[in-house]
Amino acid sequence: MSYNNEKLNEFNDYIRYRKVAIIGLGVSNLPLLDYLYEKKANVTIFDEREYDQIPRNNIEKITNYGFMMHFGKDCMQYLKNFNVIFRSPSCLPTKPELVEEANRGALVTTEVELLMQMCPAKMIGVTGSDGKTTTTSLINHILQKAGYKTFLGGNIGTPLFTKLPEITPEDMVVLELSSFQLMGMEVSPQIAIITNITPNHLNIHKDYQEYIDAKKNIFKYQDENGILVLNYDNEITRECAKEANGKVIFFSSQTKLDNGYIVDEDVIKECDDKVRKHILNTDDVILRGNHNYQNIATAIAATASLVDIETAVKAIKEFKPVEHRIEFVEEIDGVKWYNDSASSSPSRTLSGLNAFKEKIVLIAGGYDKNLDYTPLAKPIIDKVKTLILIGQTAGKIYDAVKEELEKENKTLDIYMCETLEETIPLAKKNAKSGDIVLFSPASASFDMFKNFADRGNQFKNLVRNLKERG
Repeated sequence: MSYNNEKLNEFNDYIRYRKVAIIGLGVSNLPLLDYLYEKKANVTIFDEREYDQIPRNNIEKITNYGFMMHFGKDCMQYLKNFNVIFRSPSCLPTKPELVEEANRGALVTTEVELLMQMCPAKMIGVTGSDGKTTTTSLINHILQKAGYKTFLGGNIGTPLFTKLPEITPEDMVVLELSSFQLMGMEVSPQIAIITNITPNHLNIHKDYQEYIDAKKNIFKYQDENGILVLNYDNEITRECAKEANGKVIFFSSQTKLDNGYIVDEDVIKECDDKVRKHILNTDDVILRGNHNYQNIATAIAATASLVDIETAVKAIKEFKPVEHRIEFVEEIDGVKWYNDSASSSPSRTLSGLNAFKEKIVLIAGGYDKNLDYTPLAKPIIDKVKTLILIGQTAGKIYDAVKEELEKENKTLDIYMCETLEETIPLAKKNAKSGDIVLFSPASASFDMFKNFADRGNQFKNLVRNLKERG
């Protein structure tokens, strides 16, 4: 028997014939077109792209549904007198037009915020600067192995608001949540995780503090029954414990905690009143790198109250890396090629470098998010034999590495390329049998590609073409 979601029913009744705006025709908002048409809402679409940049099938659907539409850079001037506004995550709630409508009385929200407000199931939410997707996917896999019916969404999976009629109190909802989704949110999942916080998206957020405050919303609205899993090794997340309303569980790979979960050399352990219980050898898992062992410890902590440890360990042992995250592509002439396109910040690329003991040919660079590349310079010098740079951030990475080389009186072969295609033969020429070629941009993708997945897929195709040519 299906669950009768009274909150959702009330919302559906409310939006009937009322003015509803959709800001941005991205992945999270597209399913709303069908849903809002079915519920007879009076819908207007806004997107800052030009008309001819919108996919034709989307235009046809909007036209067939009889929705109004405004496109182009000045489209938001027509955002007036709406009852409900669904913003895309990248359209921050601080945008003046949204603030004006909110002050007038409009409900400014996102599909994921409404999902969380109306969800009858227990929710686990994961945020952080690094490790979100792997941790979220691993938690979902553990829960499924334990027999739960799960719904995976947020920043990955399927937009879940339109799936609410299918969700029951017995199910589990697992969400990856970005700072853009969390900003302005006034609801938190029952189990919240912050993997770490380091500078990111500073080209969009007004400053680092705004980014940090957005992340904190993942636990800010928990009650005393909430669970918050935090990275003890990250100063900002460690301090978040002081603001928690419920139970805090730490994980660490640097400190032998009295309570929590630790990565102790090659073993993941549970610590309870200074007693350390062996859970899992890192040699027994497919995931690679200390950052992934931290992700495993995080997932165990998040699911400990829901899943027995034997089931969790079995699920972890069979879990494979998520696409574009230190993803093995091919071995060519004894050289292993890895796609780490999802690494869109220096801290992520640092994790990728630390995942290998072999000599590395690193391909890096991309769209500039106003991040500092100085912390990446020394690790590159210590672990990389050849550096190949592309994209807007190529110069910034080069300058940071060059300064460190001069400081240490060392040399490193560095190449600057115009395109990703140019990097492949260069990497092949410089890599010897036993080496690693790692594509880990430490930058966003939007200077040359649709997104990091498009970037990673293009890299994989180039590598596979290289292998076919011999």
